[in-house]
Amino acid sequence: MAIQGFKNHPYIPNSVVEVQEEMLKEIGLNNLEELHAEIPEEIKLKENMNLPKAFKSEYELRRYMEGLLSKNKSCKDYLNFLGAGCWQHYVPAVCDEINSRGEFLTAYGGEPYNDFGRFQTLFEYQSLVAELVDMDVVNVPTMDWAQAAATAVRMAARMTGRKEALVPKSIDTERYLVMKNYCSPDIKFIEVNYDEKTGQLNLNDLKEKISDKTACVYIENPSFLGFIEDHGREIAHIAHAVDALSVVGVDPSSLGVLTPPSQYGADIICGDLQPLGMHMNYGGGQAGFMATRDEEKFVMEFPSRLFGIAKTSVEGEYGFSDVAYDRTSFGHLREGGKEYVGTQSALWGITAGVYLSLMGPTGMWELGQTIMQNSQYAIKRLDQIKGVKGSKFDTVNFKEFAVDFNETGKTVEEINKKLLDKGIFGGKDLSKDFPQLGESALYCVTEIHTKDDIDRLVSAIAEVVES
Repeated sequence: MAIQGFKNHPYIPNSVVEVQEEMLKEIGLNNLEELHAEIPEEIKLKENMNLPKAFKSEYELRRYMEGLLSKNKSCKDYLNFLGAGCWQHYVPAVCDEINSRGEFLTAYGGEPYNDFGRFQTLFEYQSLVAELVDMDVVNVPTMDWAQAAATAVRMAARMTGRKEALVPKSIDTERYLVMKNYCSPDIKFIEVNYDEKTGQLNLNDLKEKISDKTACVYIENPSFLGFIEDHGREIAHIAHAVDALSVVGVDPSSLGVLTPPSQYGADIICGDLQPLGMHMNYGGGQAGFMATRDEEKFVMEFPSRLFGIAKTSVEGEYGFSDVAYDRTSFGHLREGGKEYVGTQSALWGITAGVYLSLMGPTGMWELGQTIMQNSQYAIKRLDQIKGVKGSKFDTVNFKEFAVDFNETGKTVEEINKKLLDKGIFGGKDLSKDFPQLGESALYCVTEIHTKDDIDRLVSAIAEVVES
């Protein structure tokens, strides 16, 4: 839009009046307002926006923004025990070094003519994640776990021709809302109860709700609330008995110590790559993955890009490119594609590949062992505080656990505010998303937490609840 007194605007393209007039003439309009004729009058702004005075220089703008940003308190400033889908793990320096290379940094999937090793790195990432989850085929990343889970459910619906999916009531509320939105209006979600003492899925309730309309049973292991689901094989059997698929969401950092879902009957595995070498970035370092067996009926339902390896005409040379590209929305199908998924998270796939290549099987086992030991120590120490139960559920946890504060007489909100005064980010308040748990909070402990960190948290909580 042209600005009075200027020929064109520095940040708005095609703002020269003559250019605008030529473009409007081409599409048969008289002015820019006619572009928005369908917008109701009652929601149009009829007055000038009350904008602050413009900065005169880039330097002034930078100083102002840095002043605002300095008000934030990050996990470098405070001790952090928040998780709930975005976890604080150690990121090896080489992950940042490689994913900042120019040929990778744009994160765009790209085409063969502008590939400078990106296709091979994505193939290597797919291979490493496939080994970790014990599956054959892995996609170029989706936006996050929520989209990966929703896409997995849609894949199951297309394969079975059914329109219902069963999910546990212990699922993350935000992830569940994304899944329902992504699958609406085609797929109906039905919630399955869990055992109040253990958190385990209620198998009797599952058997009552599953039917010949069920496309899949979706569970998470570890669950959003941190406990390890013991009945994975039985859940898969119940699903398969009615020709439904078993879909399992998983935290990949757990697979050094936990059995991969493929070994207890999962047909599709999904999750988030964020624990594998990605900074939290205020929630921005997310990337979802999906994995299946190498069977055509599964492969052809992936909406996202898959990279494979093949021999070239040169002896001993190999090339890397798309597998069944025409099945994607990027291929010739376009609007006839299975779904649309972008490629903006490809950079995180490369990063996860770097991380896994560094860690190897032994490193992932050591990571899992350390997390398990730290979290169990934290639960044991929290149990020693009067009125506090270290874990709401009587079962084994990985990385996260719901701490019960109901007998303290204080709310999680009150406790977290006082912890902030002590330089600690407390756990996620579960009282709104899971009112049945009362005043409980989801705490996260990873390999970055030392014994002193956990002891400091326990001492701080003890002071808060006993004051």
